[in-house]
Amino acid sequence: MDLRSCDLCPRRCGADRQNGQKGWCGAGELARVALVSLHRWEEPCLTGENGAGTVFFSHCTMKCVFCQNYDVSHRGKGVDVSVERLAEIFLEQQRRGAASLDLVTPTHYVPQILAALDRAKRHGFILPVVYNCGGYELPETIEALRGSVDVFLPDLKYCADSLARRYSNAPDYFQYASASIEKMFEITGPFVMKDGLMTRGVLVRHLILPGHSRDSFRVLDYLWNTFGSDICMSLMNQFTPMPQAACCPELNRRLMTCEYDKVLDHAEKLGMENCFIQRGHTAMEKFIPVFDGRNVARDEET
Repeated sequence: MDLRSCDLCPRRCGADRQNGQKGWCGAGELARVALVSLHRWEEPCLTGENGAGTVFFSHCTMKCVFCQNYDVSHRGKGVDVSVERLAEIFLEQQRRGAASLDLVTPTHYVPQILAALDRAKRHGFILPVVYNCGGYELPETIEALRGSVDVFLPDLKYCADSLARRYSNAPDYFQYASASIEKMFEITGPFVMKDGLMTRGVLVRHLILPGHSRDSFRVLDYLWNTFGSDICMSLMNQFTPMPQAACCPELNRRLMTCEYDKVLDHAEKLGMENCFIQRGHTAMEKFIPVFDGRNVARDEET
């Protein structure tokens, strides 16, 4: 992992981030953070009573057209922080009573995160660390997280290369996402729950897209045939049409209940049991965090 010729993600853009260049993702030398919060809308096994201790990082290696966090992922809204400040943020989340440290979209800051975790642990940090990513990873970057990350929380967005190309400009998405999820499982082994909280393992998220239930079936088939009941799944119905997705008119609607139910039925037929599902009206902008830089610059009450 070399920030002088960046090779952290499959794009391998080669940017010299230590000398002023920005990567394909938009990131520079310092980690940029958009929000530090106790987030209660993650899966229950990550939130506990007080919420997951989310650290939302700015920029993204994917920039999906339907991204709900557009200001952060595409526009890079946030505050640059040093490794020392990042370590303080991790410790502050622990003091707030977070159930876990939830690192959201962290791929392009792995070296900074590892240095900050090492520093925080020397000062008493003990929370389970969750690596919450879009799935577009290099297995070697995932390998570097061995011993530092307890729970991997990747998306598996698509099986079809055509969808990955159209919506994320990443036609090789499944190739890398599948290999990286297999590496994650190699590191953690079967998931472990303690008092209702996941302390180790892999939890794969899949957002069902309008009109693409068949690709969702393929995602579930791959996960079941590869991992069986040794990982957890989270099937999400919260797709929210966003203005920047106007280039893809087929995404200009919410997911229909019947589409979601078809995917749930497929999961049940496969035999999936360790699966979180969503019910009710989750495709609402009120569930999108407000990226106001809260708790980034200094320790504040949440």
